[in-house]
Amino acid sequence: MASRKTRLALGFVVSLLWAGHAQAQPPWPVVHGKYYQFQKIADGVYYATATYNGTVFPFGSNPFFGANLVVIVNDRDVLLVDTGTTPRSARALVADIKQLTDKPITTVVNTHWHYDHTDGNSIFAPQVQIIATNYVRQQLATFDVLHNEPFRTSTATAGPTLIASFQKQLAAETDPAKKAALRKKLADTEAAQKEFEHDKTEIKPTPPNVTYTNKLVLHRGTREIDLLFLGRGHTAGDTVVFLPKEHIVCTGDLMESRIAYMGSAYFAEWLTTLNALKRLDFRVDLPGHGAPFTDKGLISEFQSFLRDLLVQAAKLRAQGVSADDAAKRVDMTAHAKAFPDIQGPGVEVRGMRRAYAWMDEQKRK
Repeated sequence: MASRKTRLALGFVVSLLWAGHAQAQPPWPVVHGKYYQFQKIADGVYYATATYNGTVFPFGSNPFFGANLVVIVNDRDVLLVDTGTTPRSARALVADIKQLTDKPITTVVNTHWHYDHTDGNSIFAPQVQIIATNYVRQQLATFDVLHNEPFRTSTATAGPTLIASFQKQLAAETDPAKKAALRKKLADTEAAQKEFEHDKTEIKPTPPNVTYTNKLVLHRGTREIDLLFLGRGHTAGDTVVFLPKEHIVCTGDLMESRIAYMGSAYFAEWLTTLNALKRLDFRVDLPGHGAPFTDKGLISEFQSFLRDLLVQAAKLRAQGVSADDAAKRVDMTAHAKAFPDIQGPGVEVRGMRRAYAWMDEQKRK
């Protein structure tokens, strides 16, 4: 029987394979760049998913290039939602945007402070506005994001886990055409891993140069872009980008189409913030990971997941079970229909550690 560590690693990869398929997608047209493919969601609004030499990684986001990003092409300029994992990935995005427009990038919005959304910030000149909540600026200016979570564990495991998965699939595959495709994916992944290890040395955390508290409305030609802090949730400073005319929200990791990383979470407030999100008049959510989705019911399903997780975690904690053991024992499979990345009992350990720490914080209040 496979070890617990092996099962968790394989489950991680399976969750990534499912991430891009959790929601049926409308047939949005696609524009292909060298490193990114852009789904055209509305006029001037593109959902960017990273590739590598034409290989689409089975993440719903690329471990080497980071989160899925949003490109908003306005009358005279371009606004980006998040900047990816490294300066190189951000430069690749900027180059690929030339497939969409020659308009200048004048504005970047960081949905939150995590490395896969902000480590491309440094390529932008000071005259480009980088906007986020005050909390994001504080974190990037004072916190050692390159030696702490989620960067430390994620960058050490994501690429190697994907490589191991392709190696296992290749060994088991007998169809020549499928074998050839897997060889390409494996070669591309190994090459991207080597490049990423080099890219990490170039990362320079760069804080936003414009901050806001609760709401900031941008007018870019005929387009209105609302930046909203709806409350703490995935982190203490999540921004939701809302396009009221287009009925589109960009939620970063506050709401994904898969189970989000919970290592920086504020659990009870997350539930409340998601209620505020549901009240916005949107028809499409462009998340930081996974795939675009159109059903607000998925938000309610994630709220149900969070409530269930807290109930089970509190019970195990009261029994004296450690956070690491509780991460193995909780059973969230009742939510697998909504989130097919749930492949069996257990949750990501950093989220459970944070749940325990959060419960300690509630007791001290």
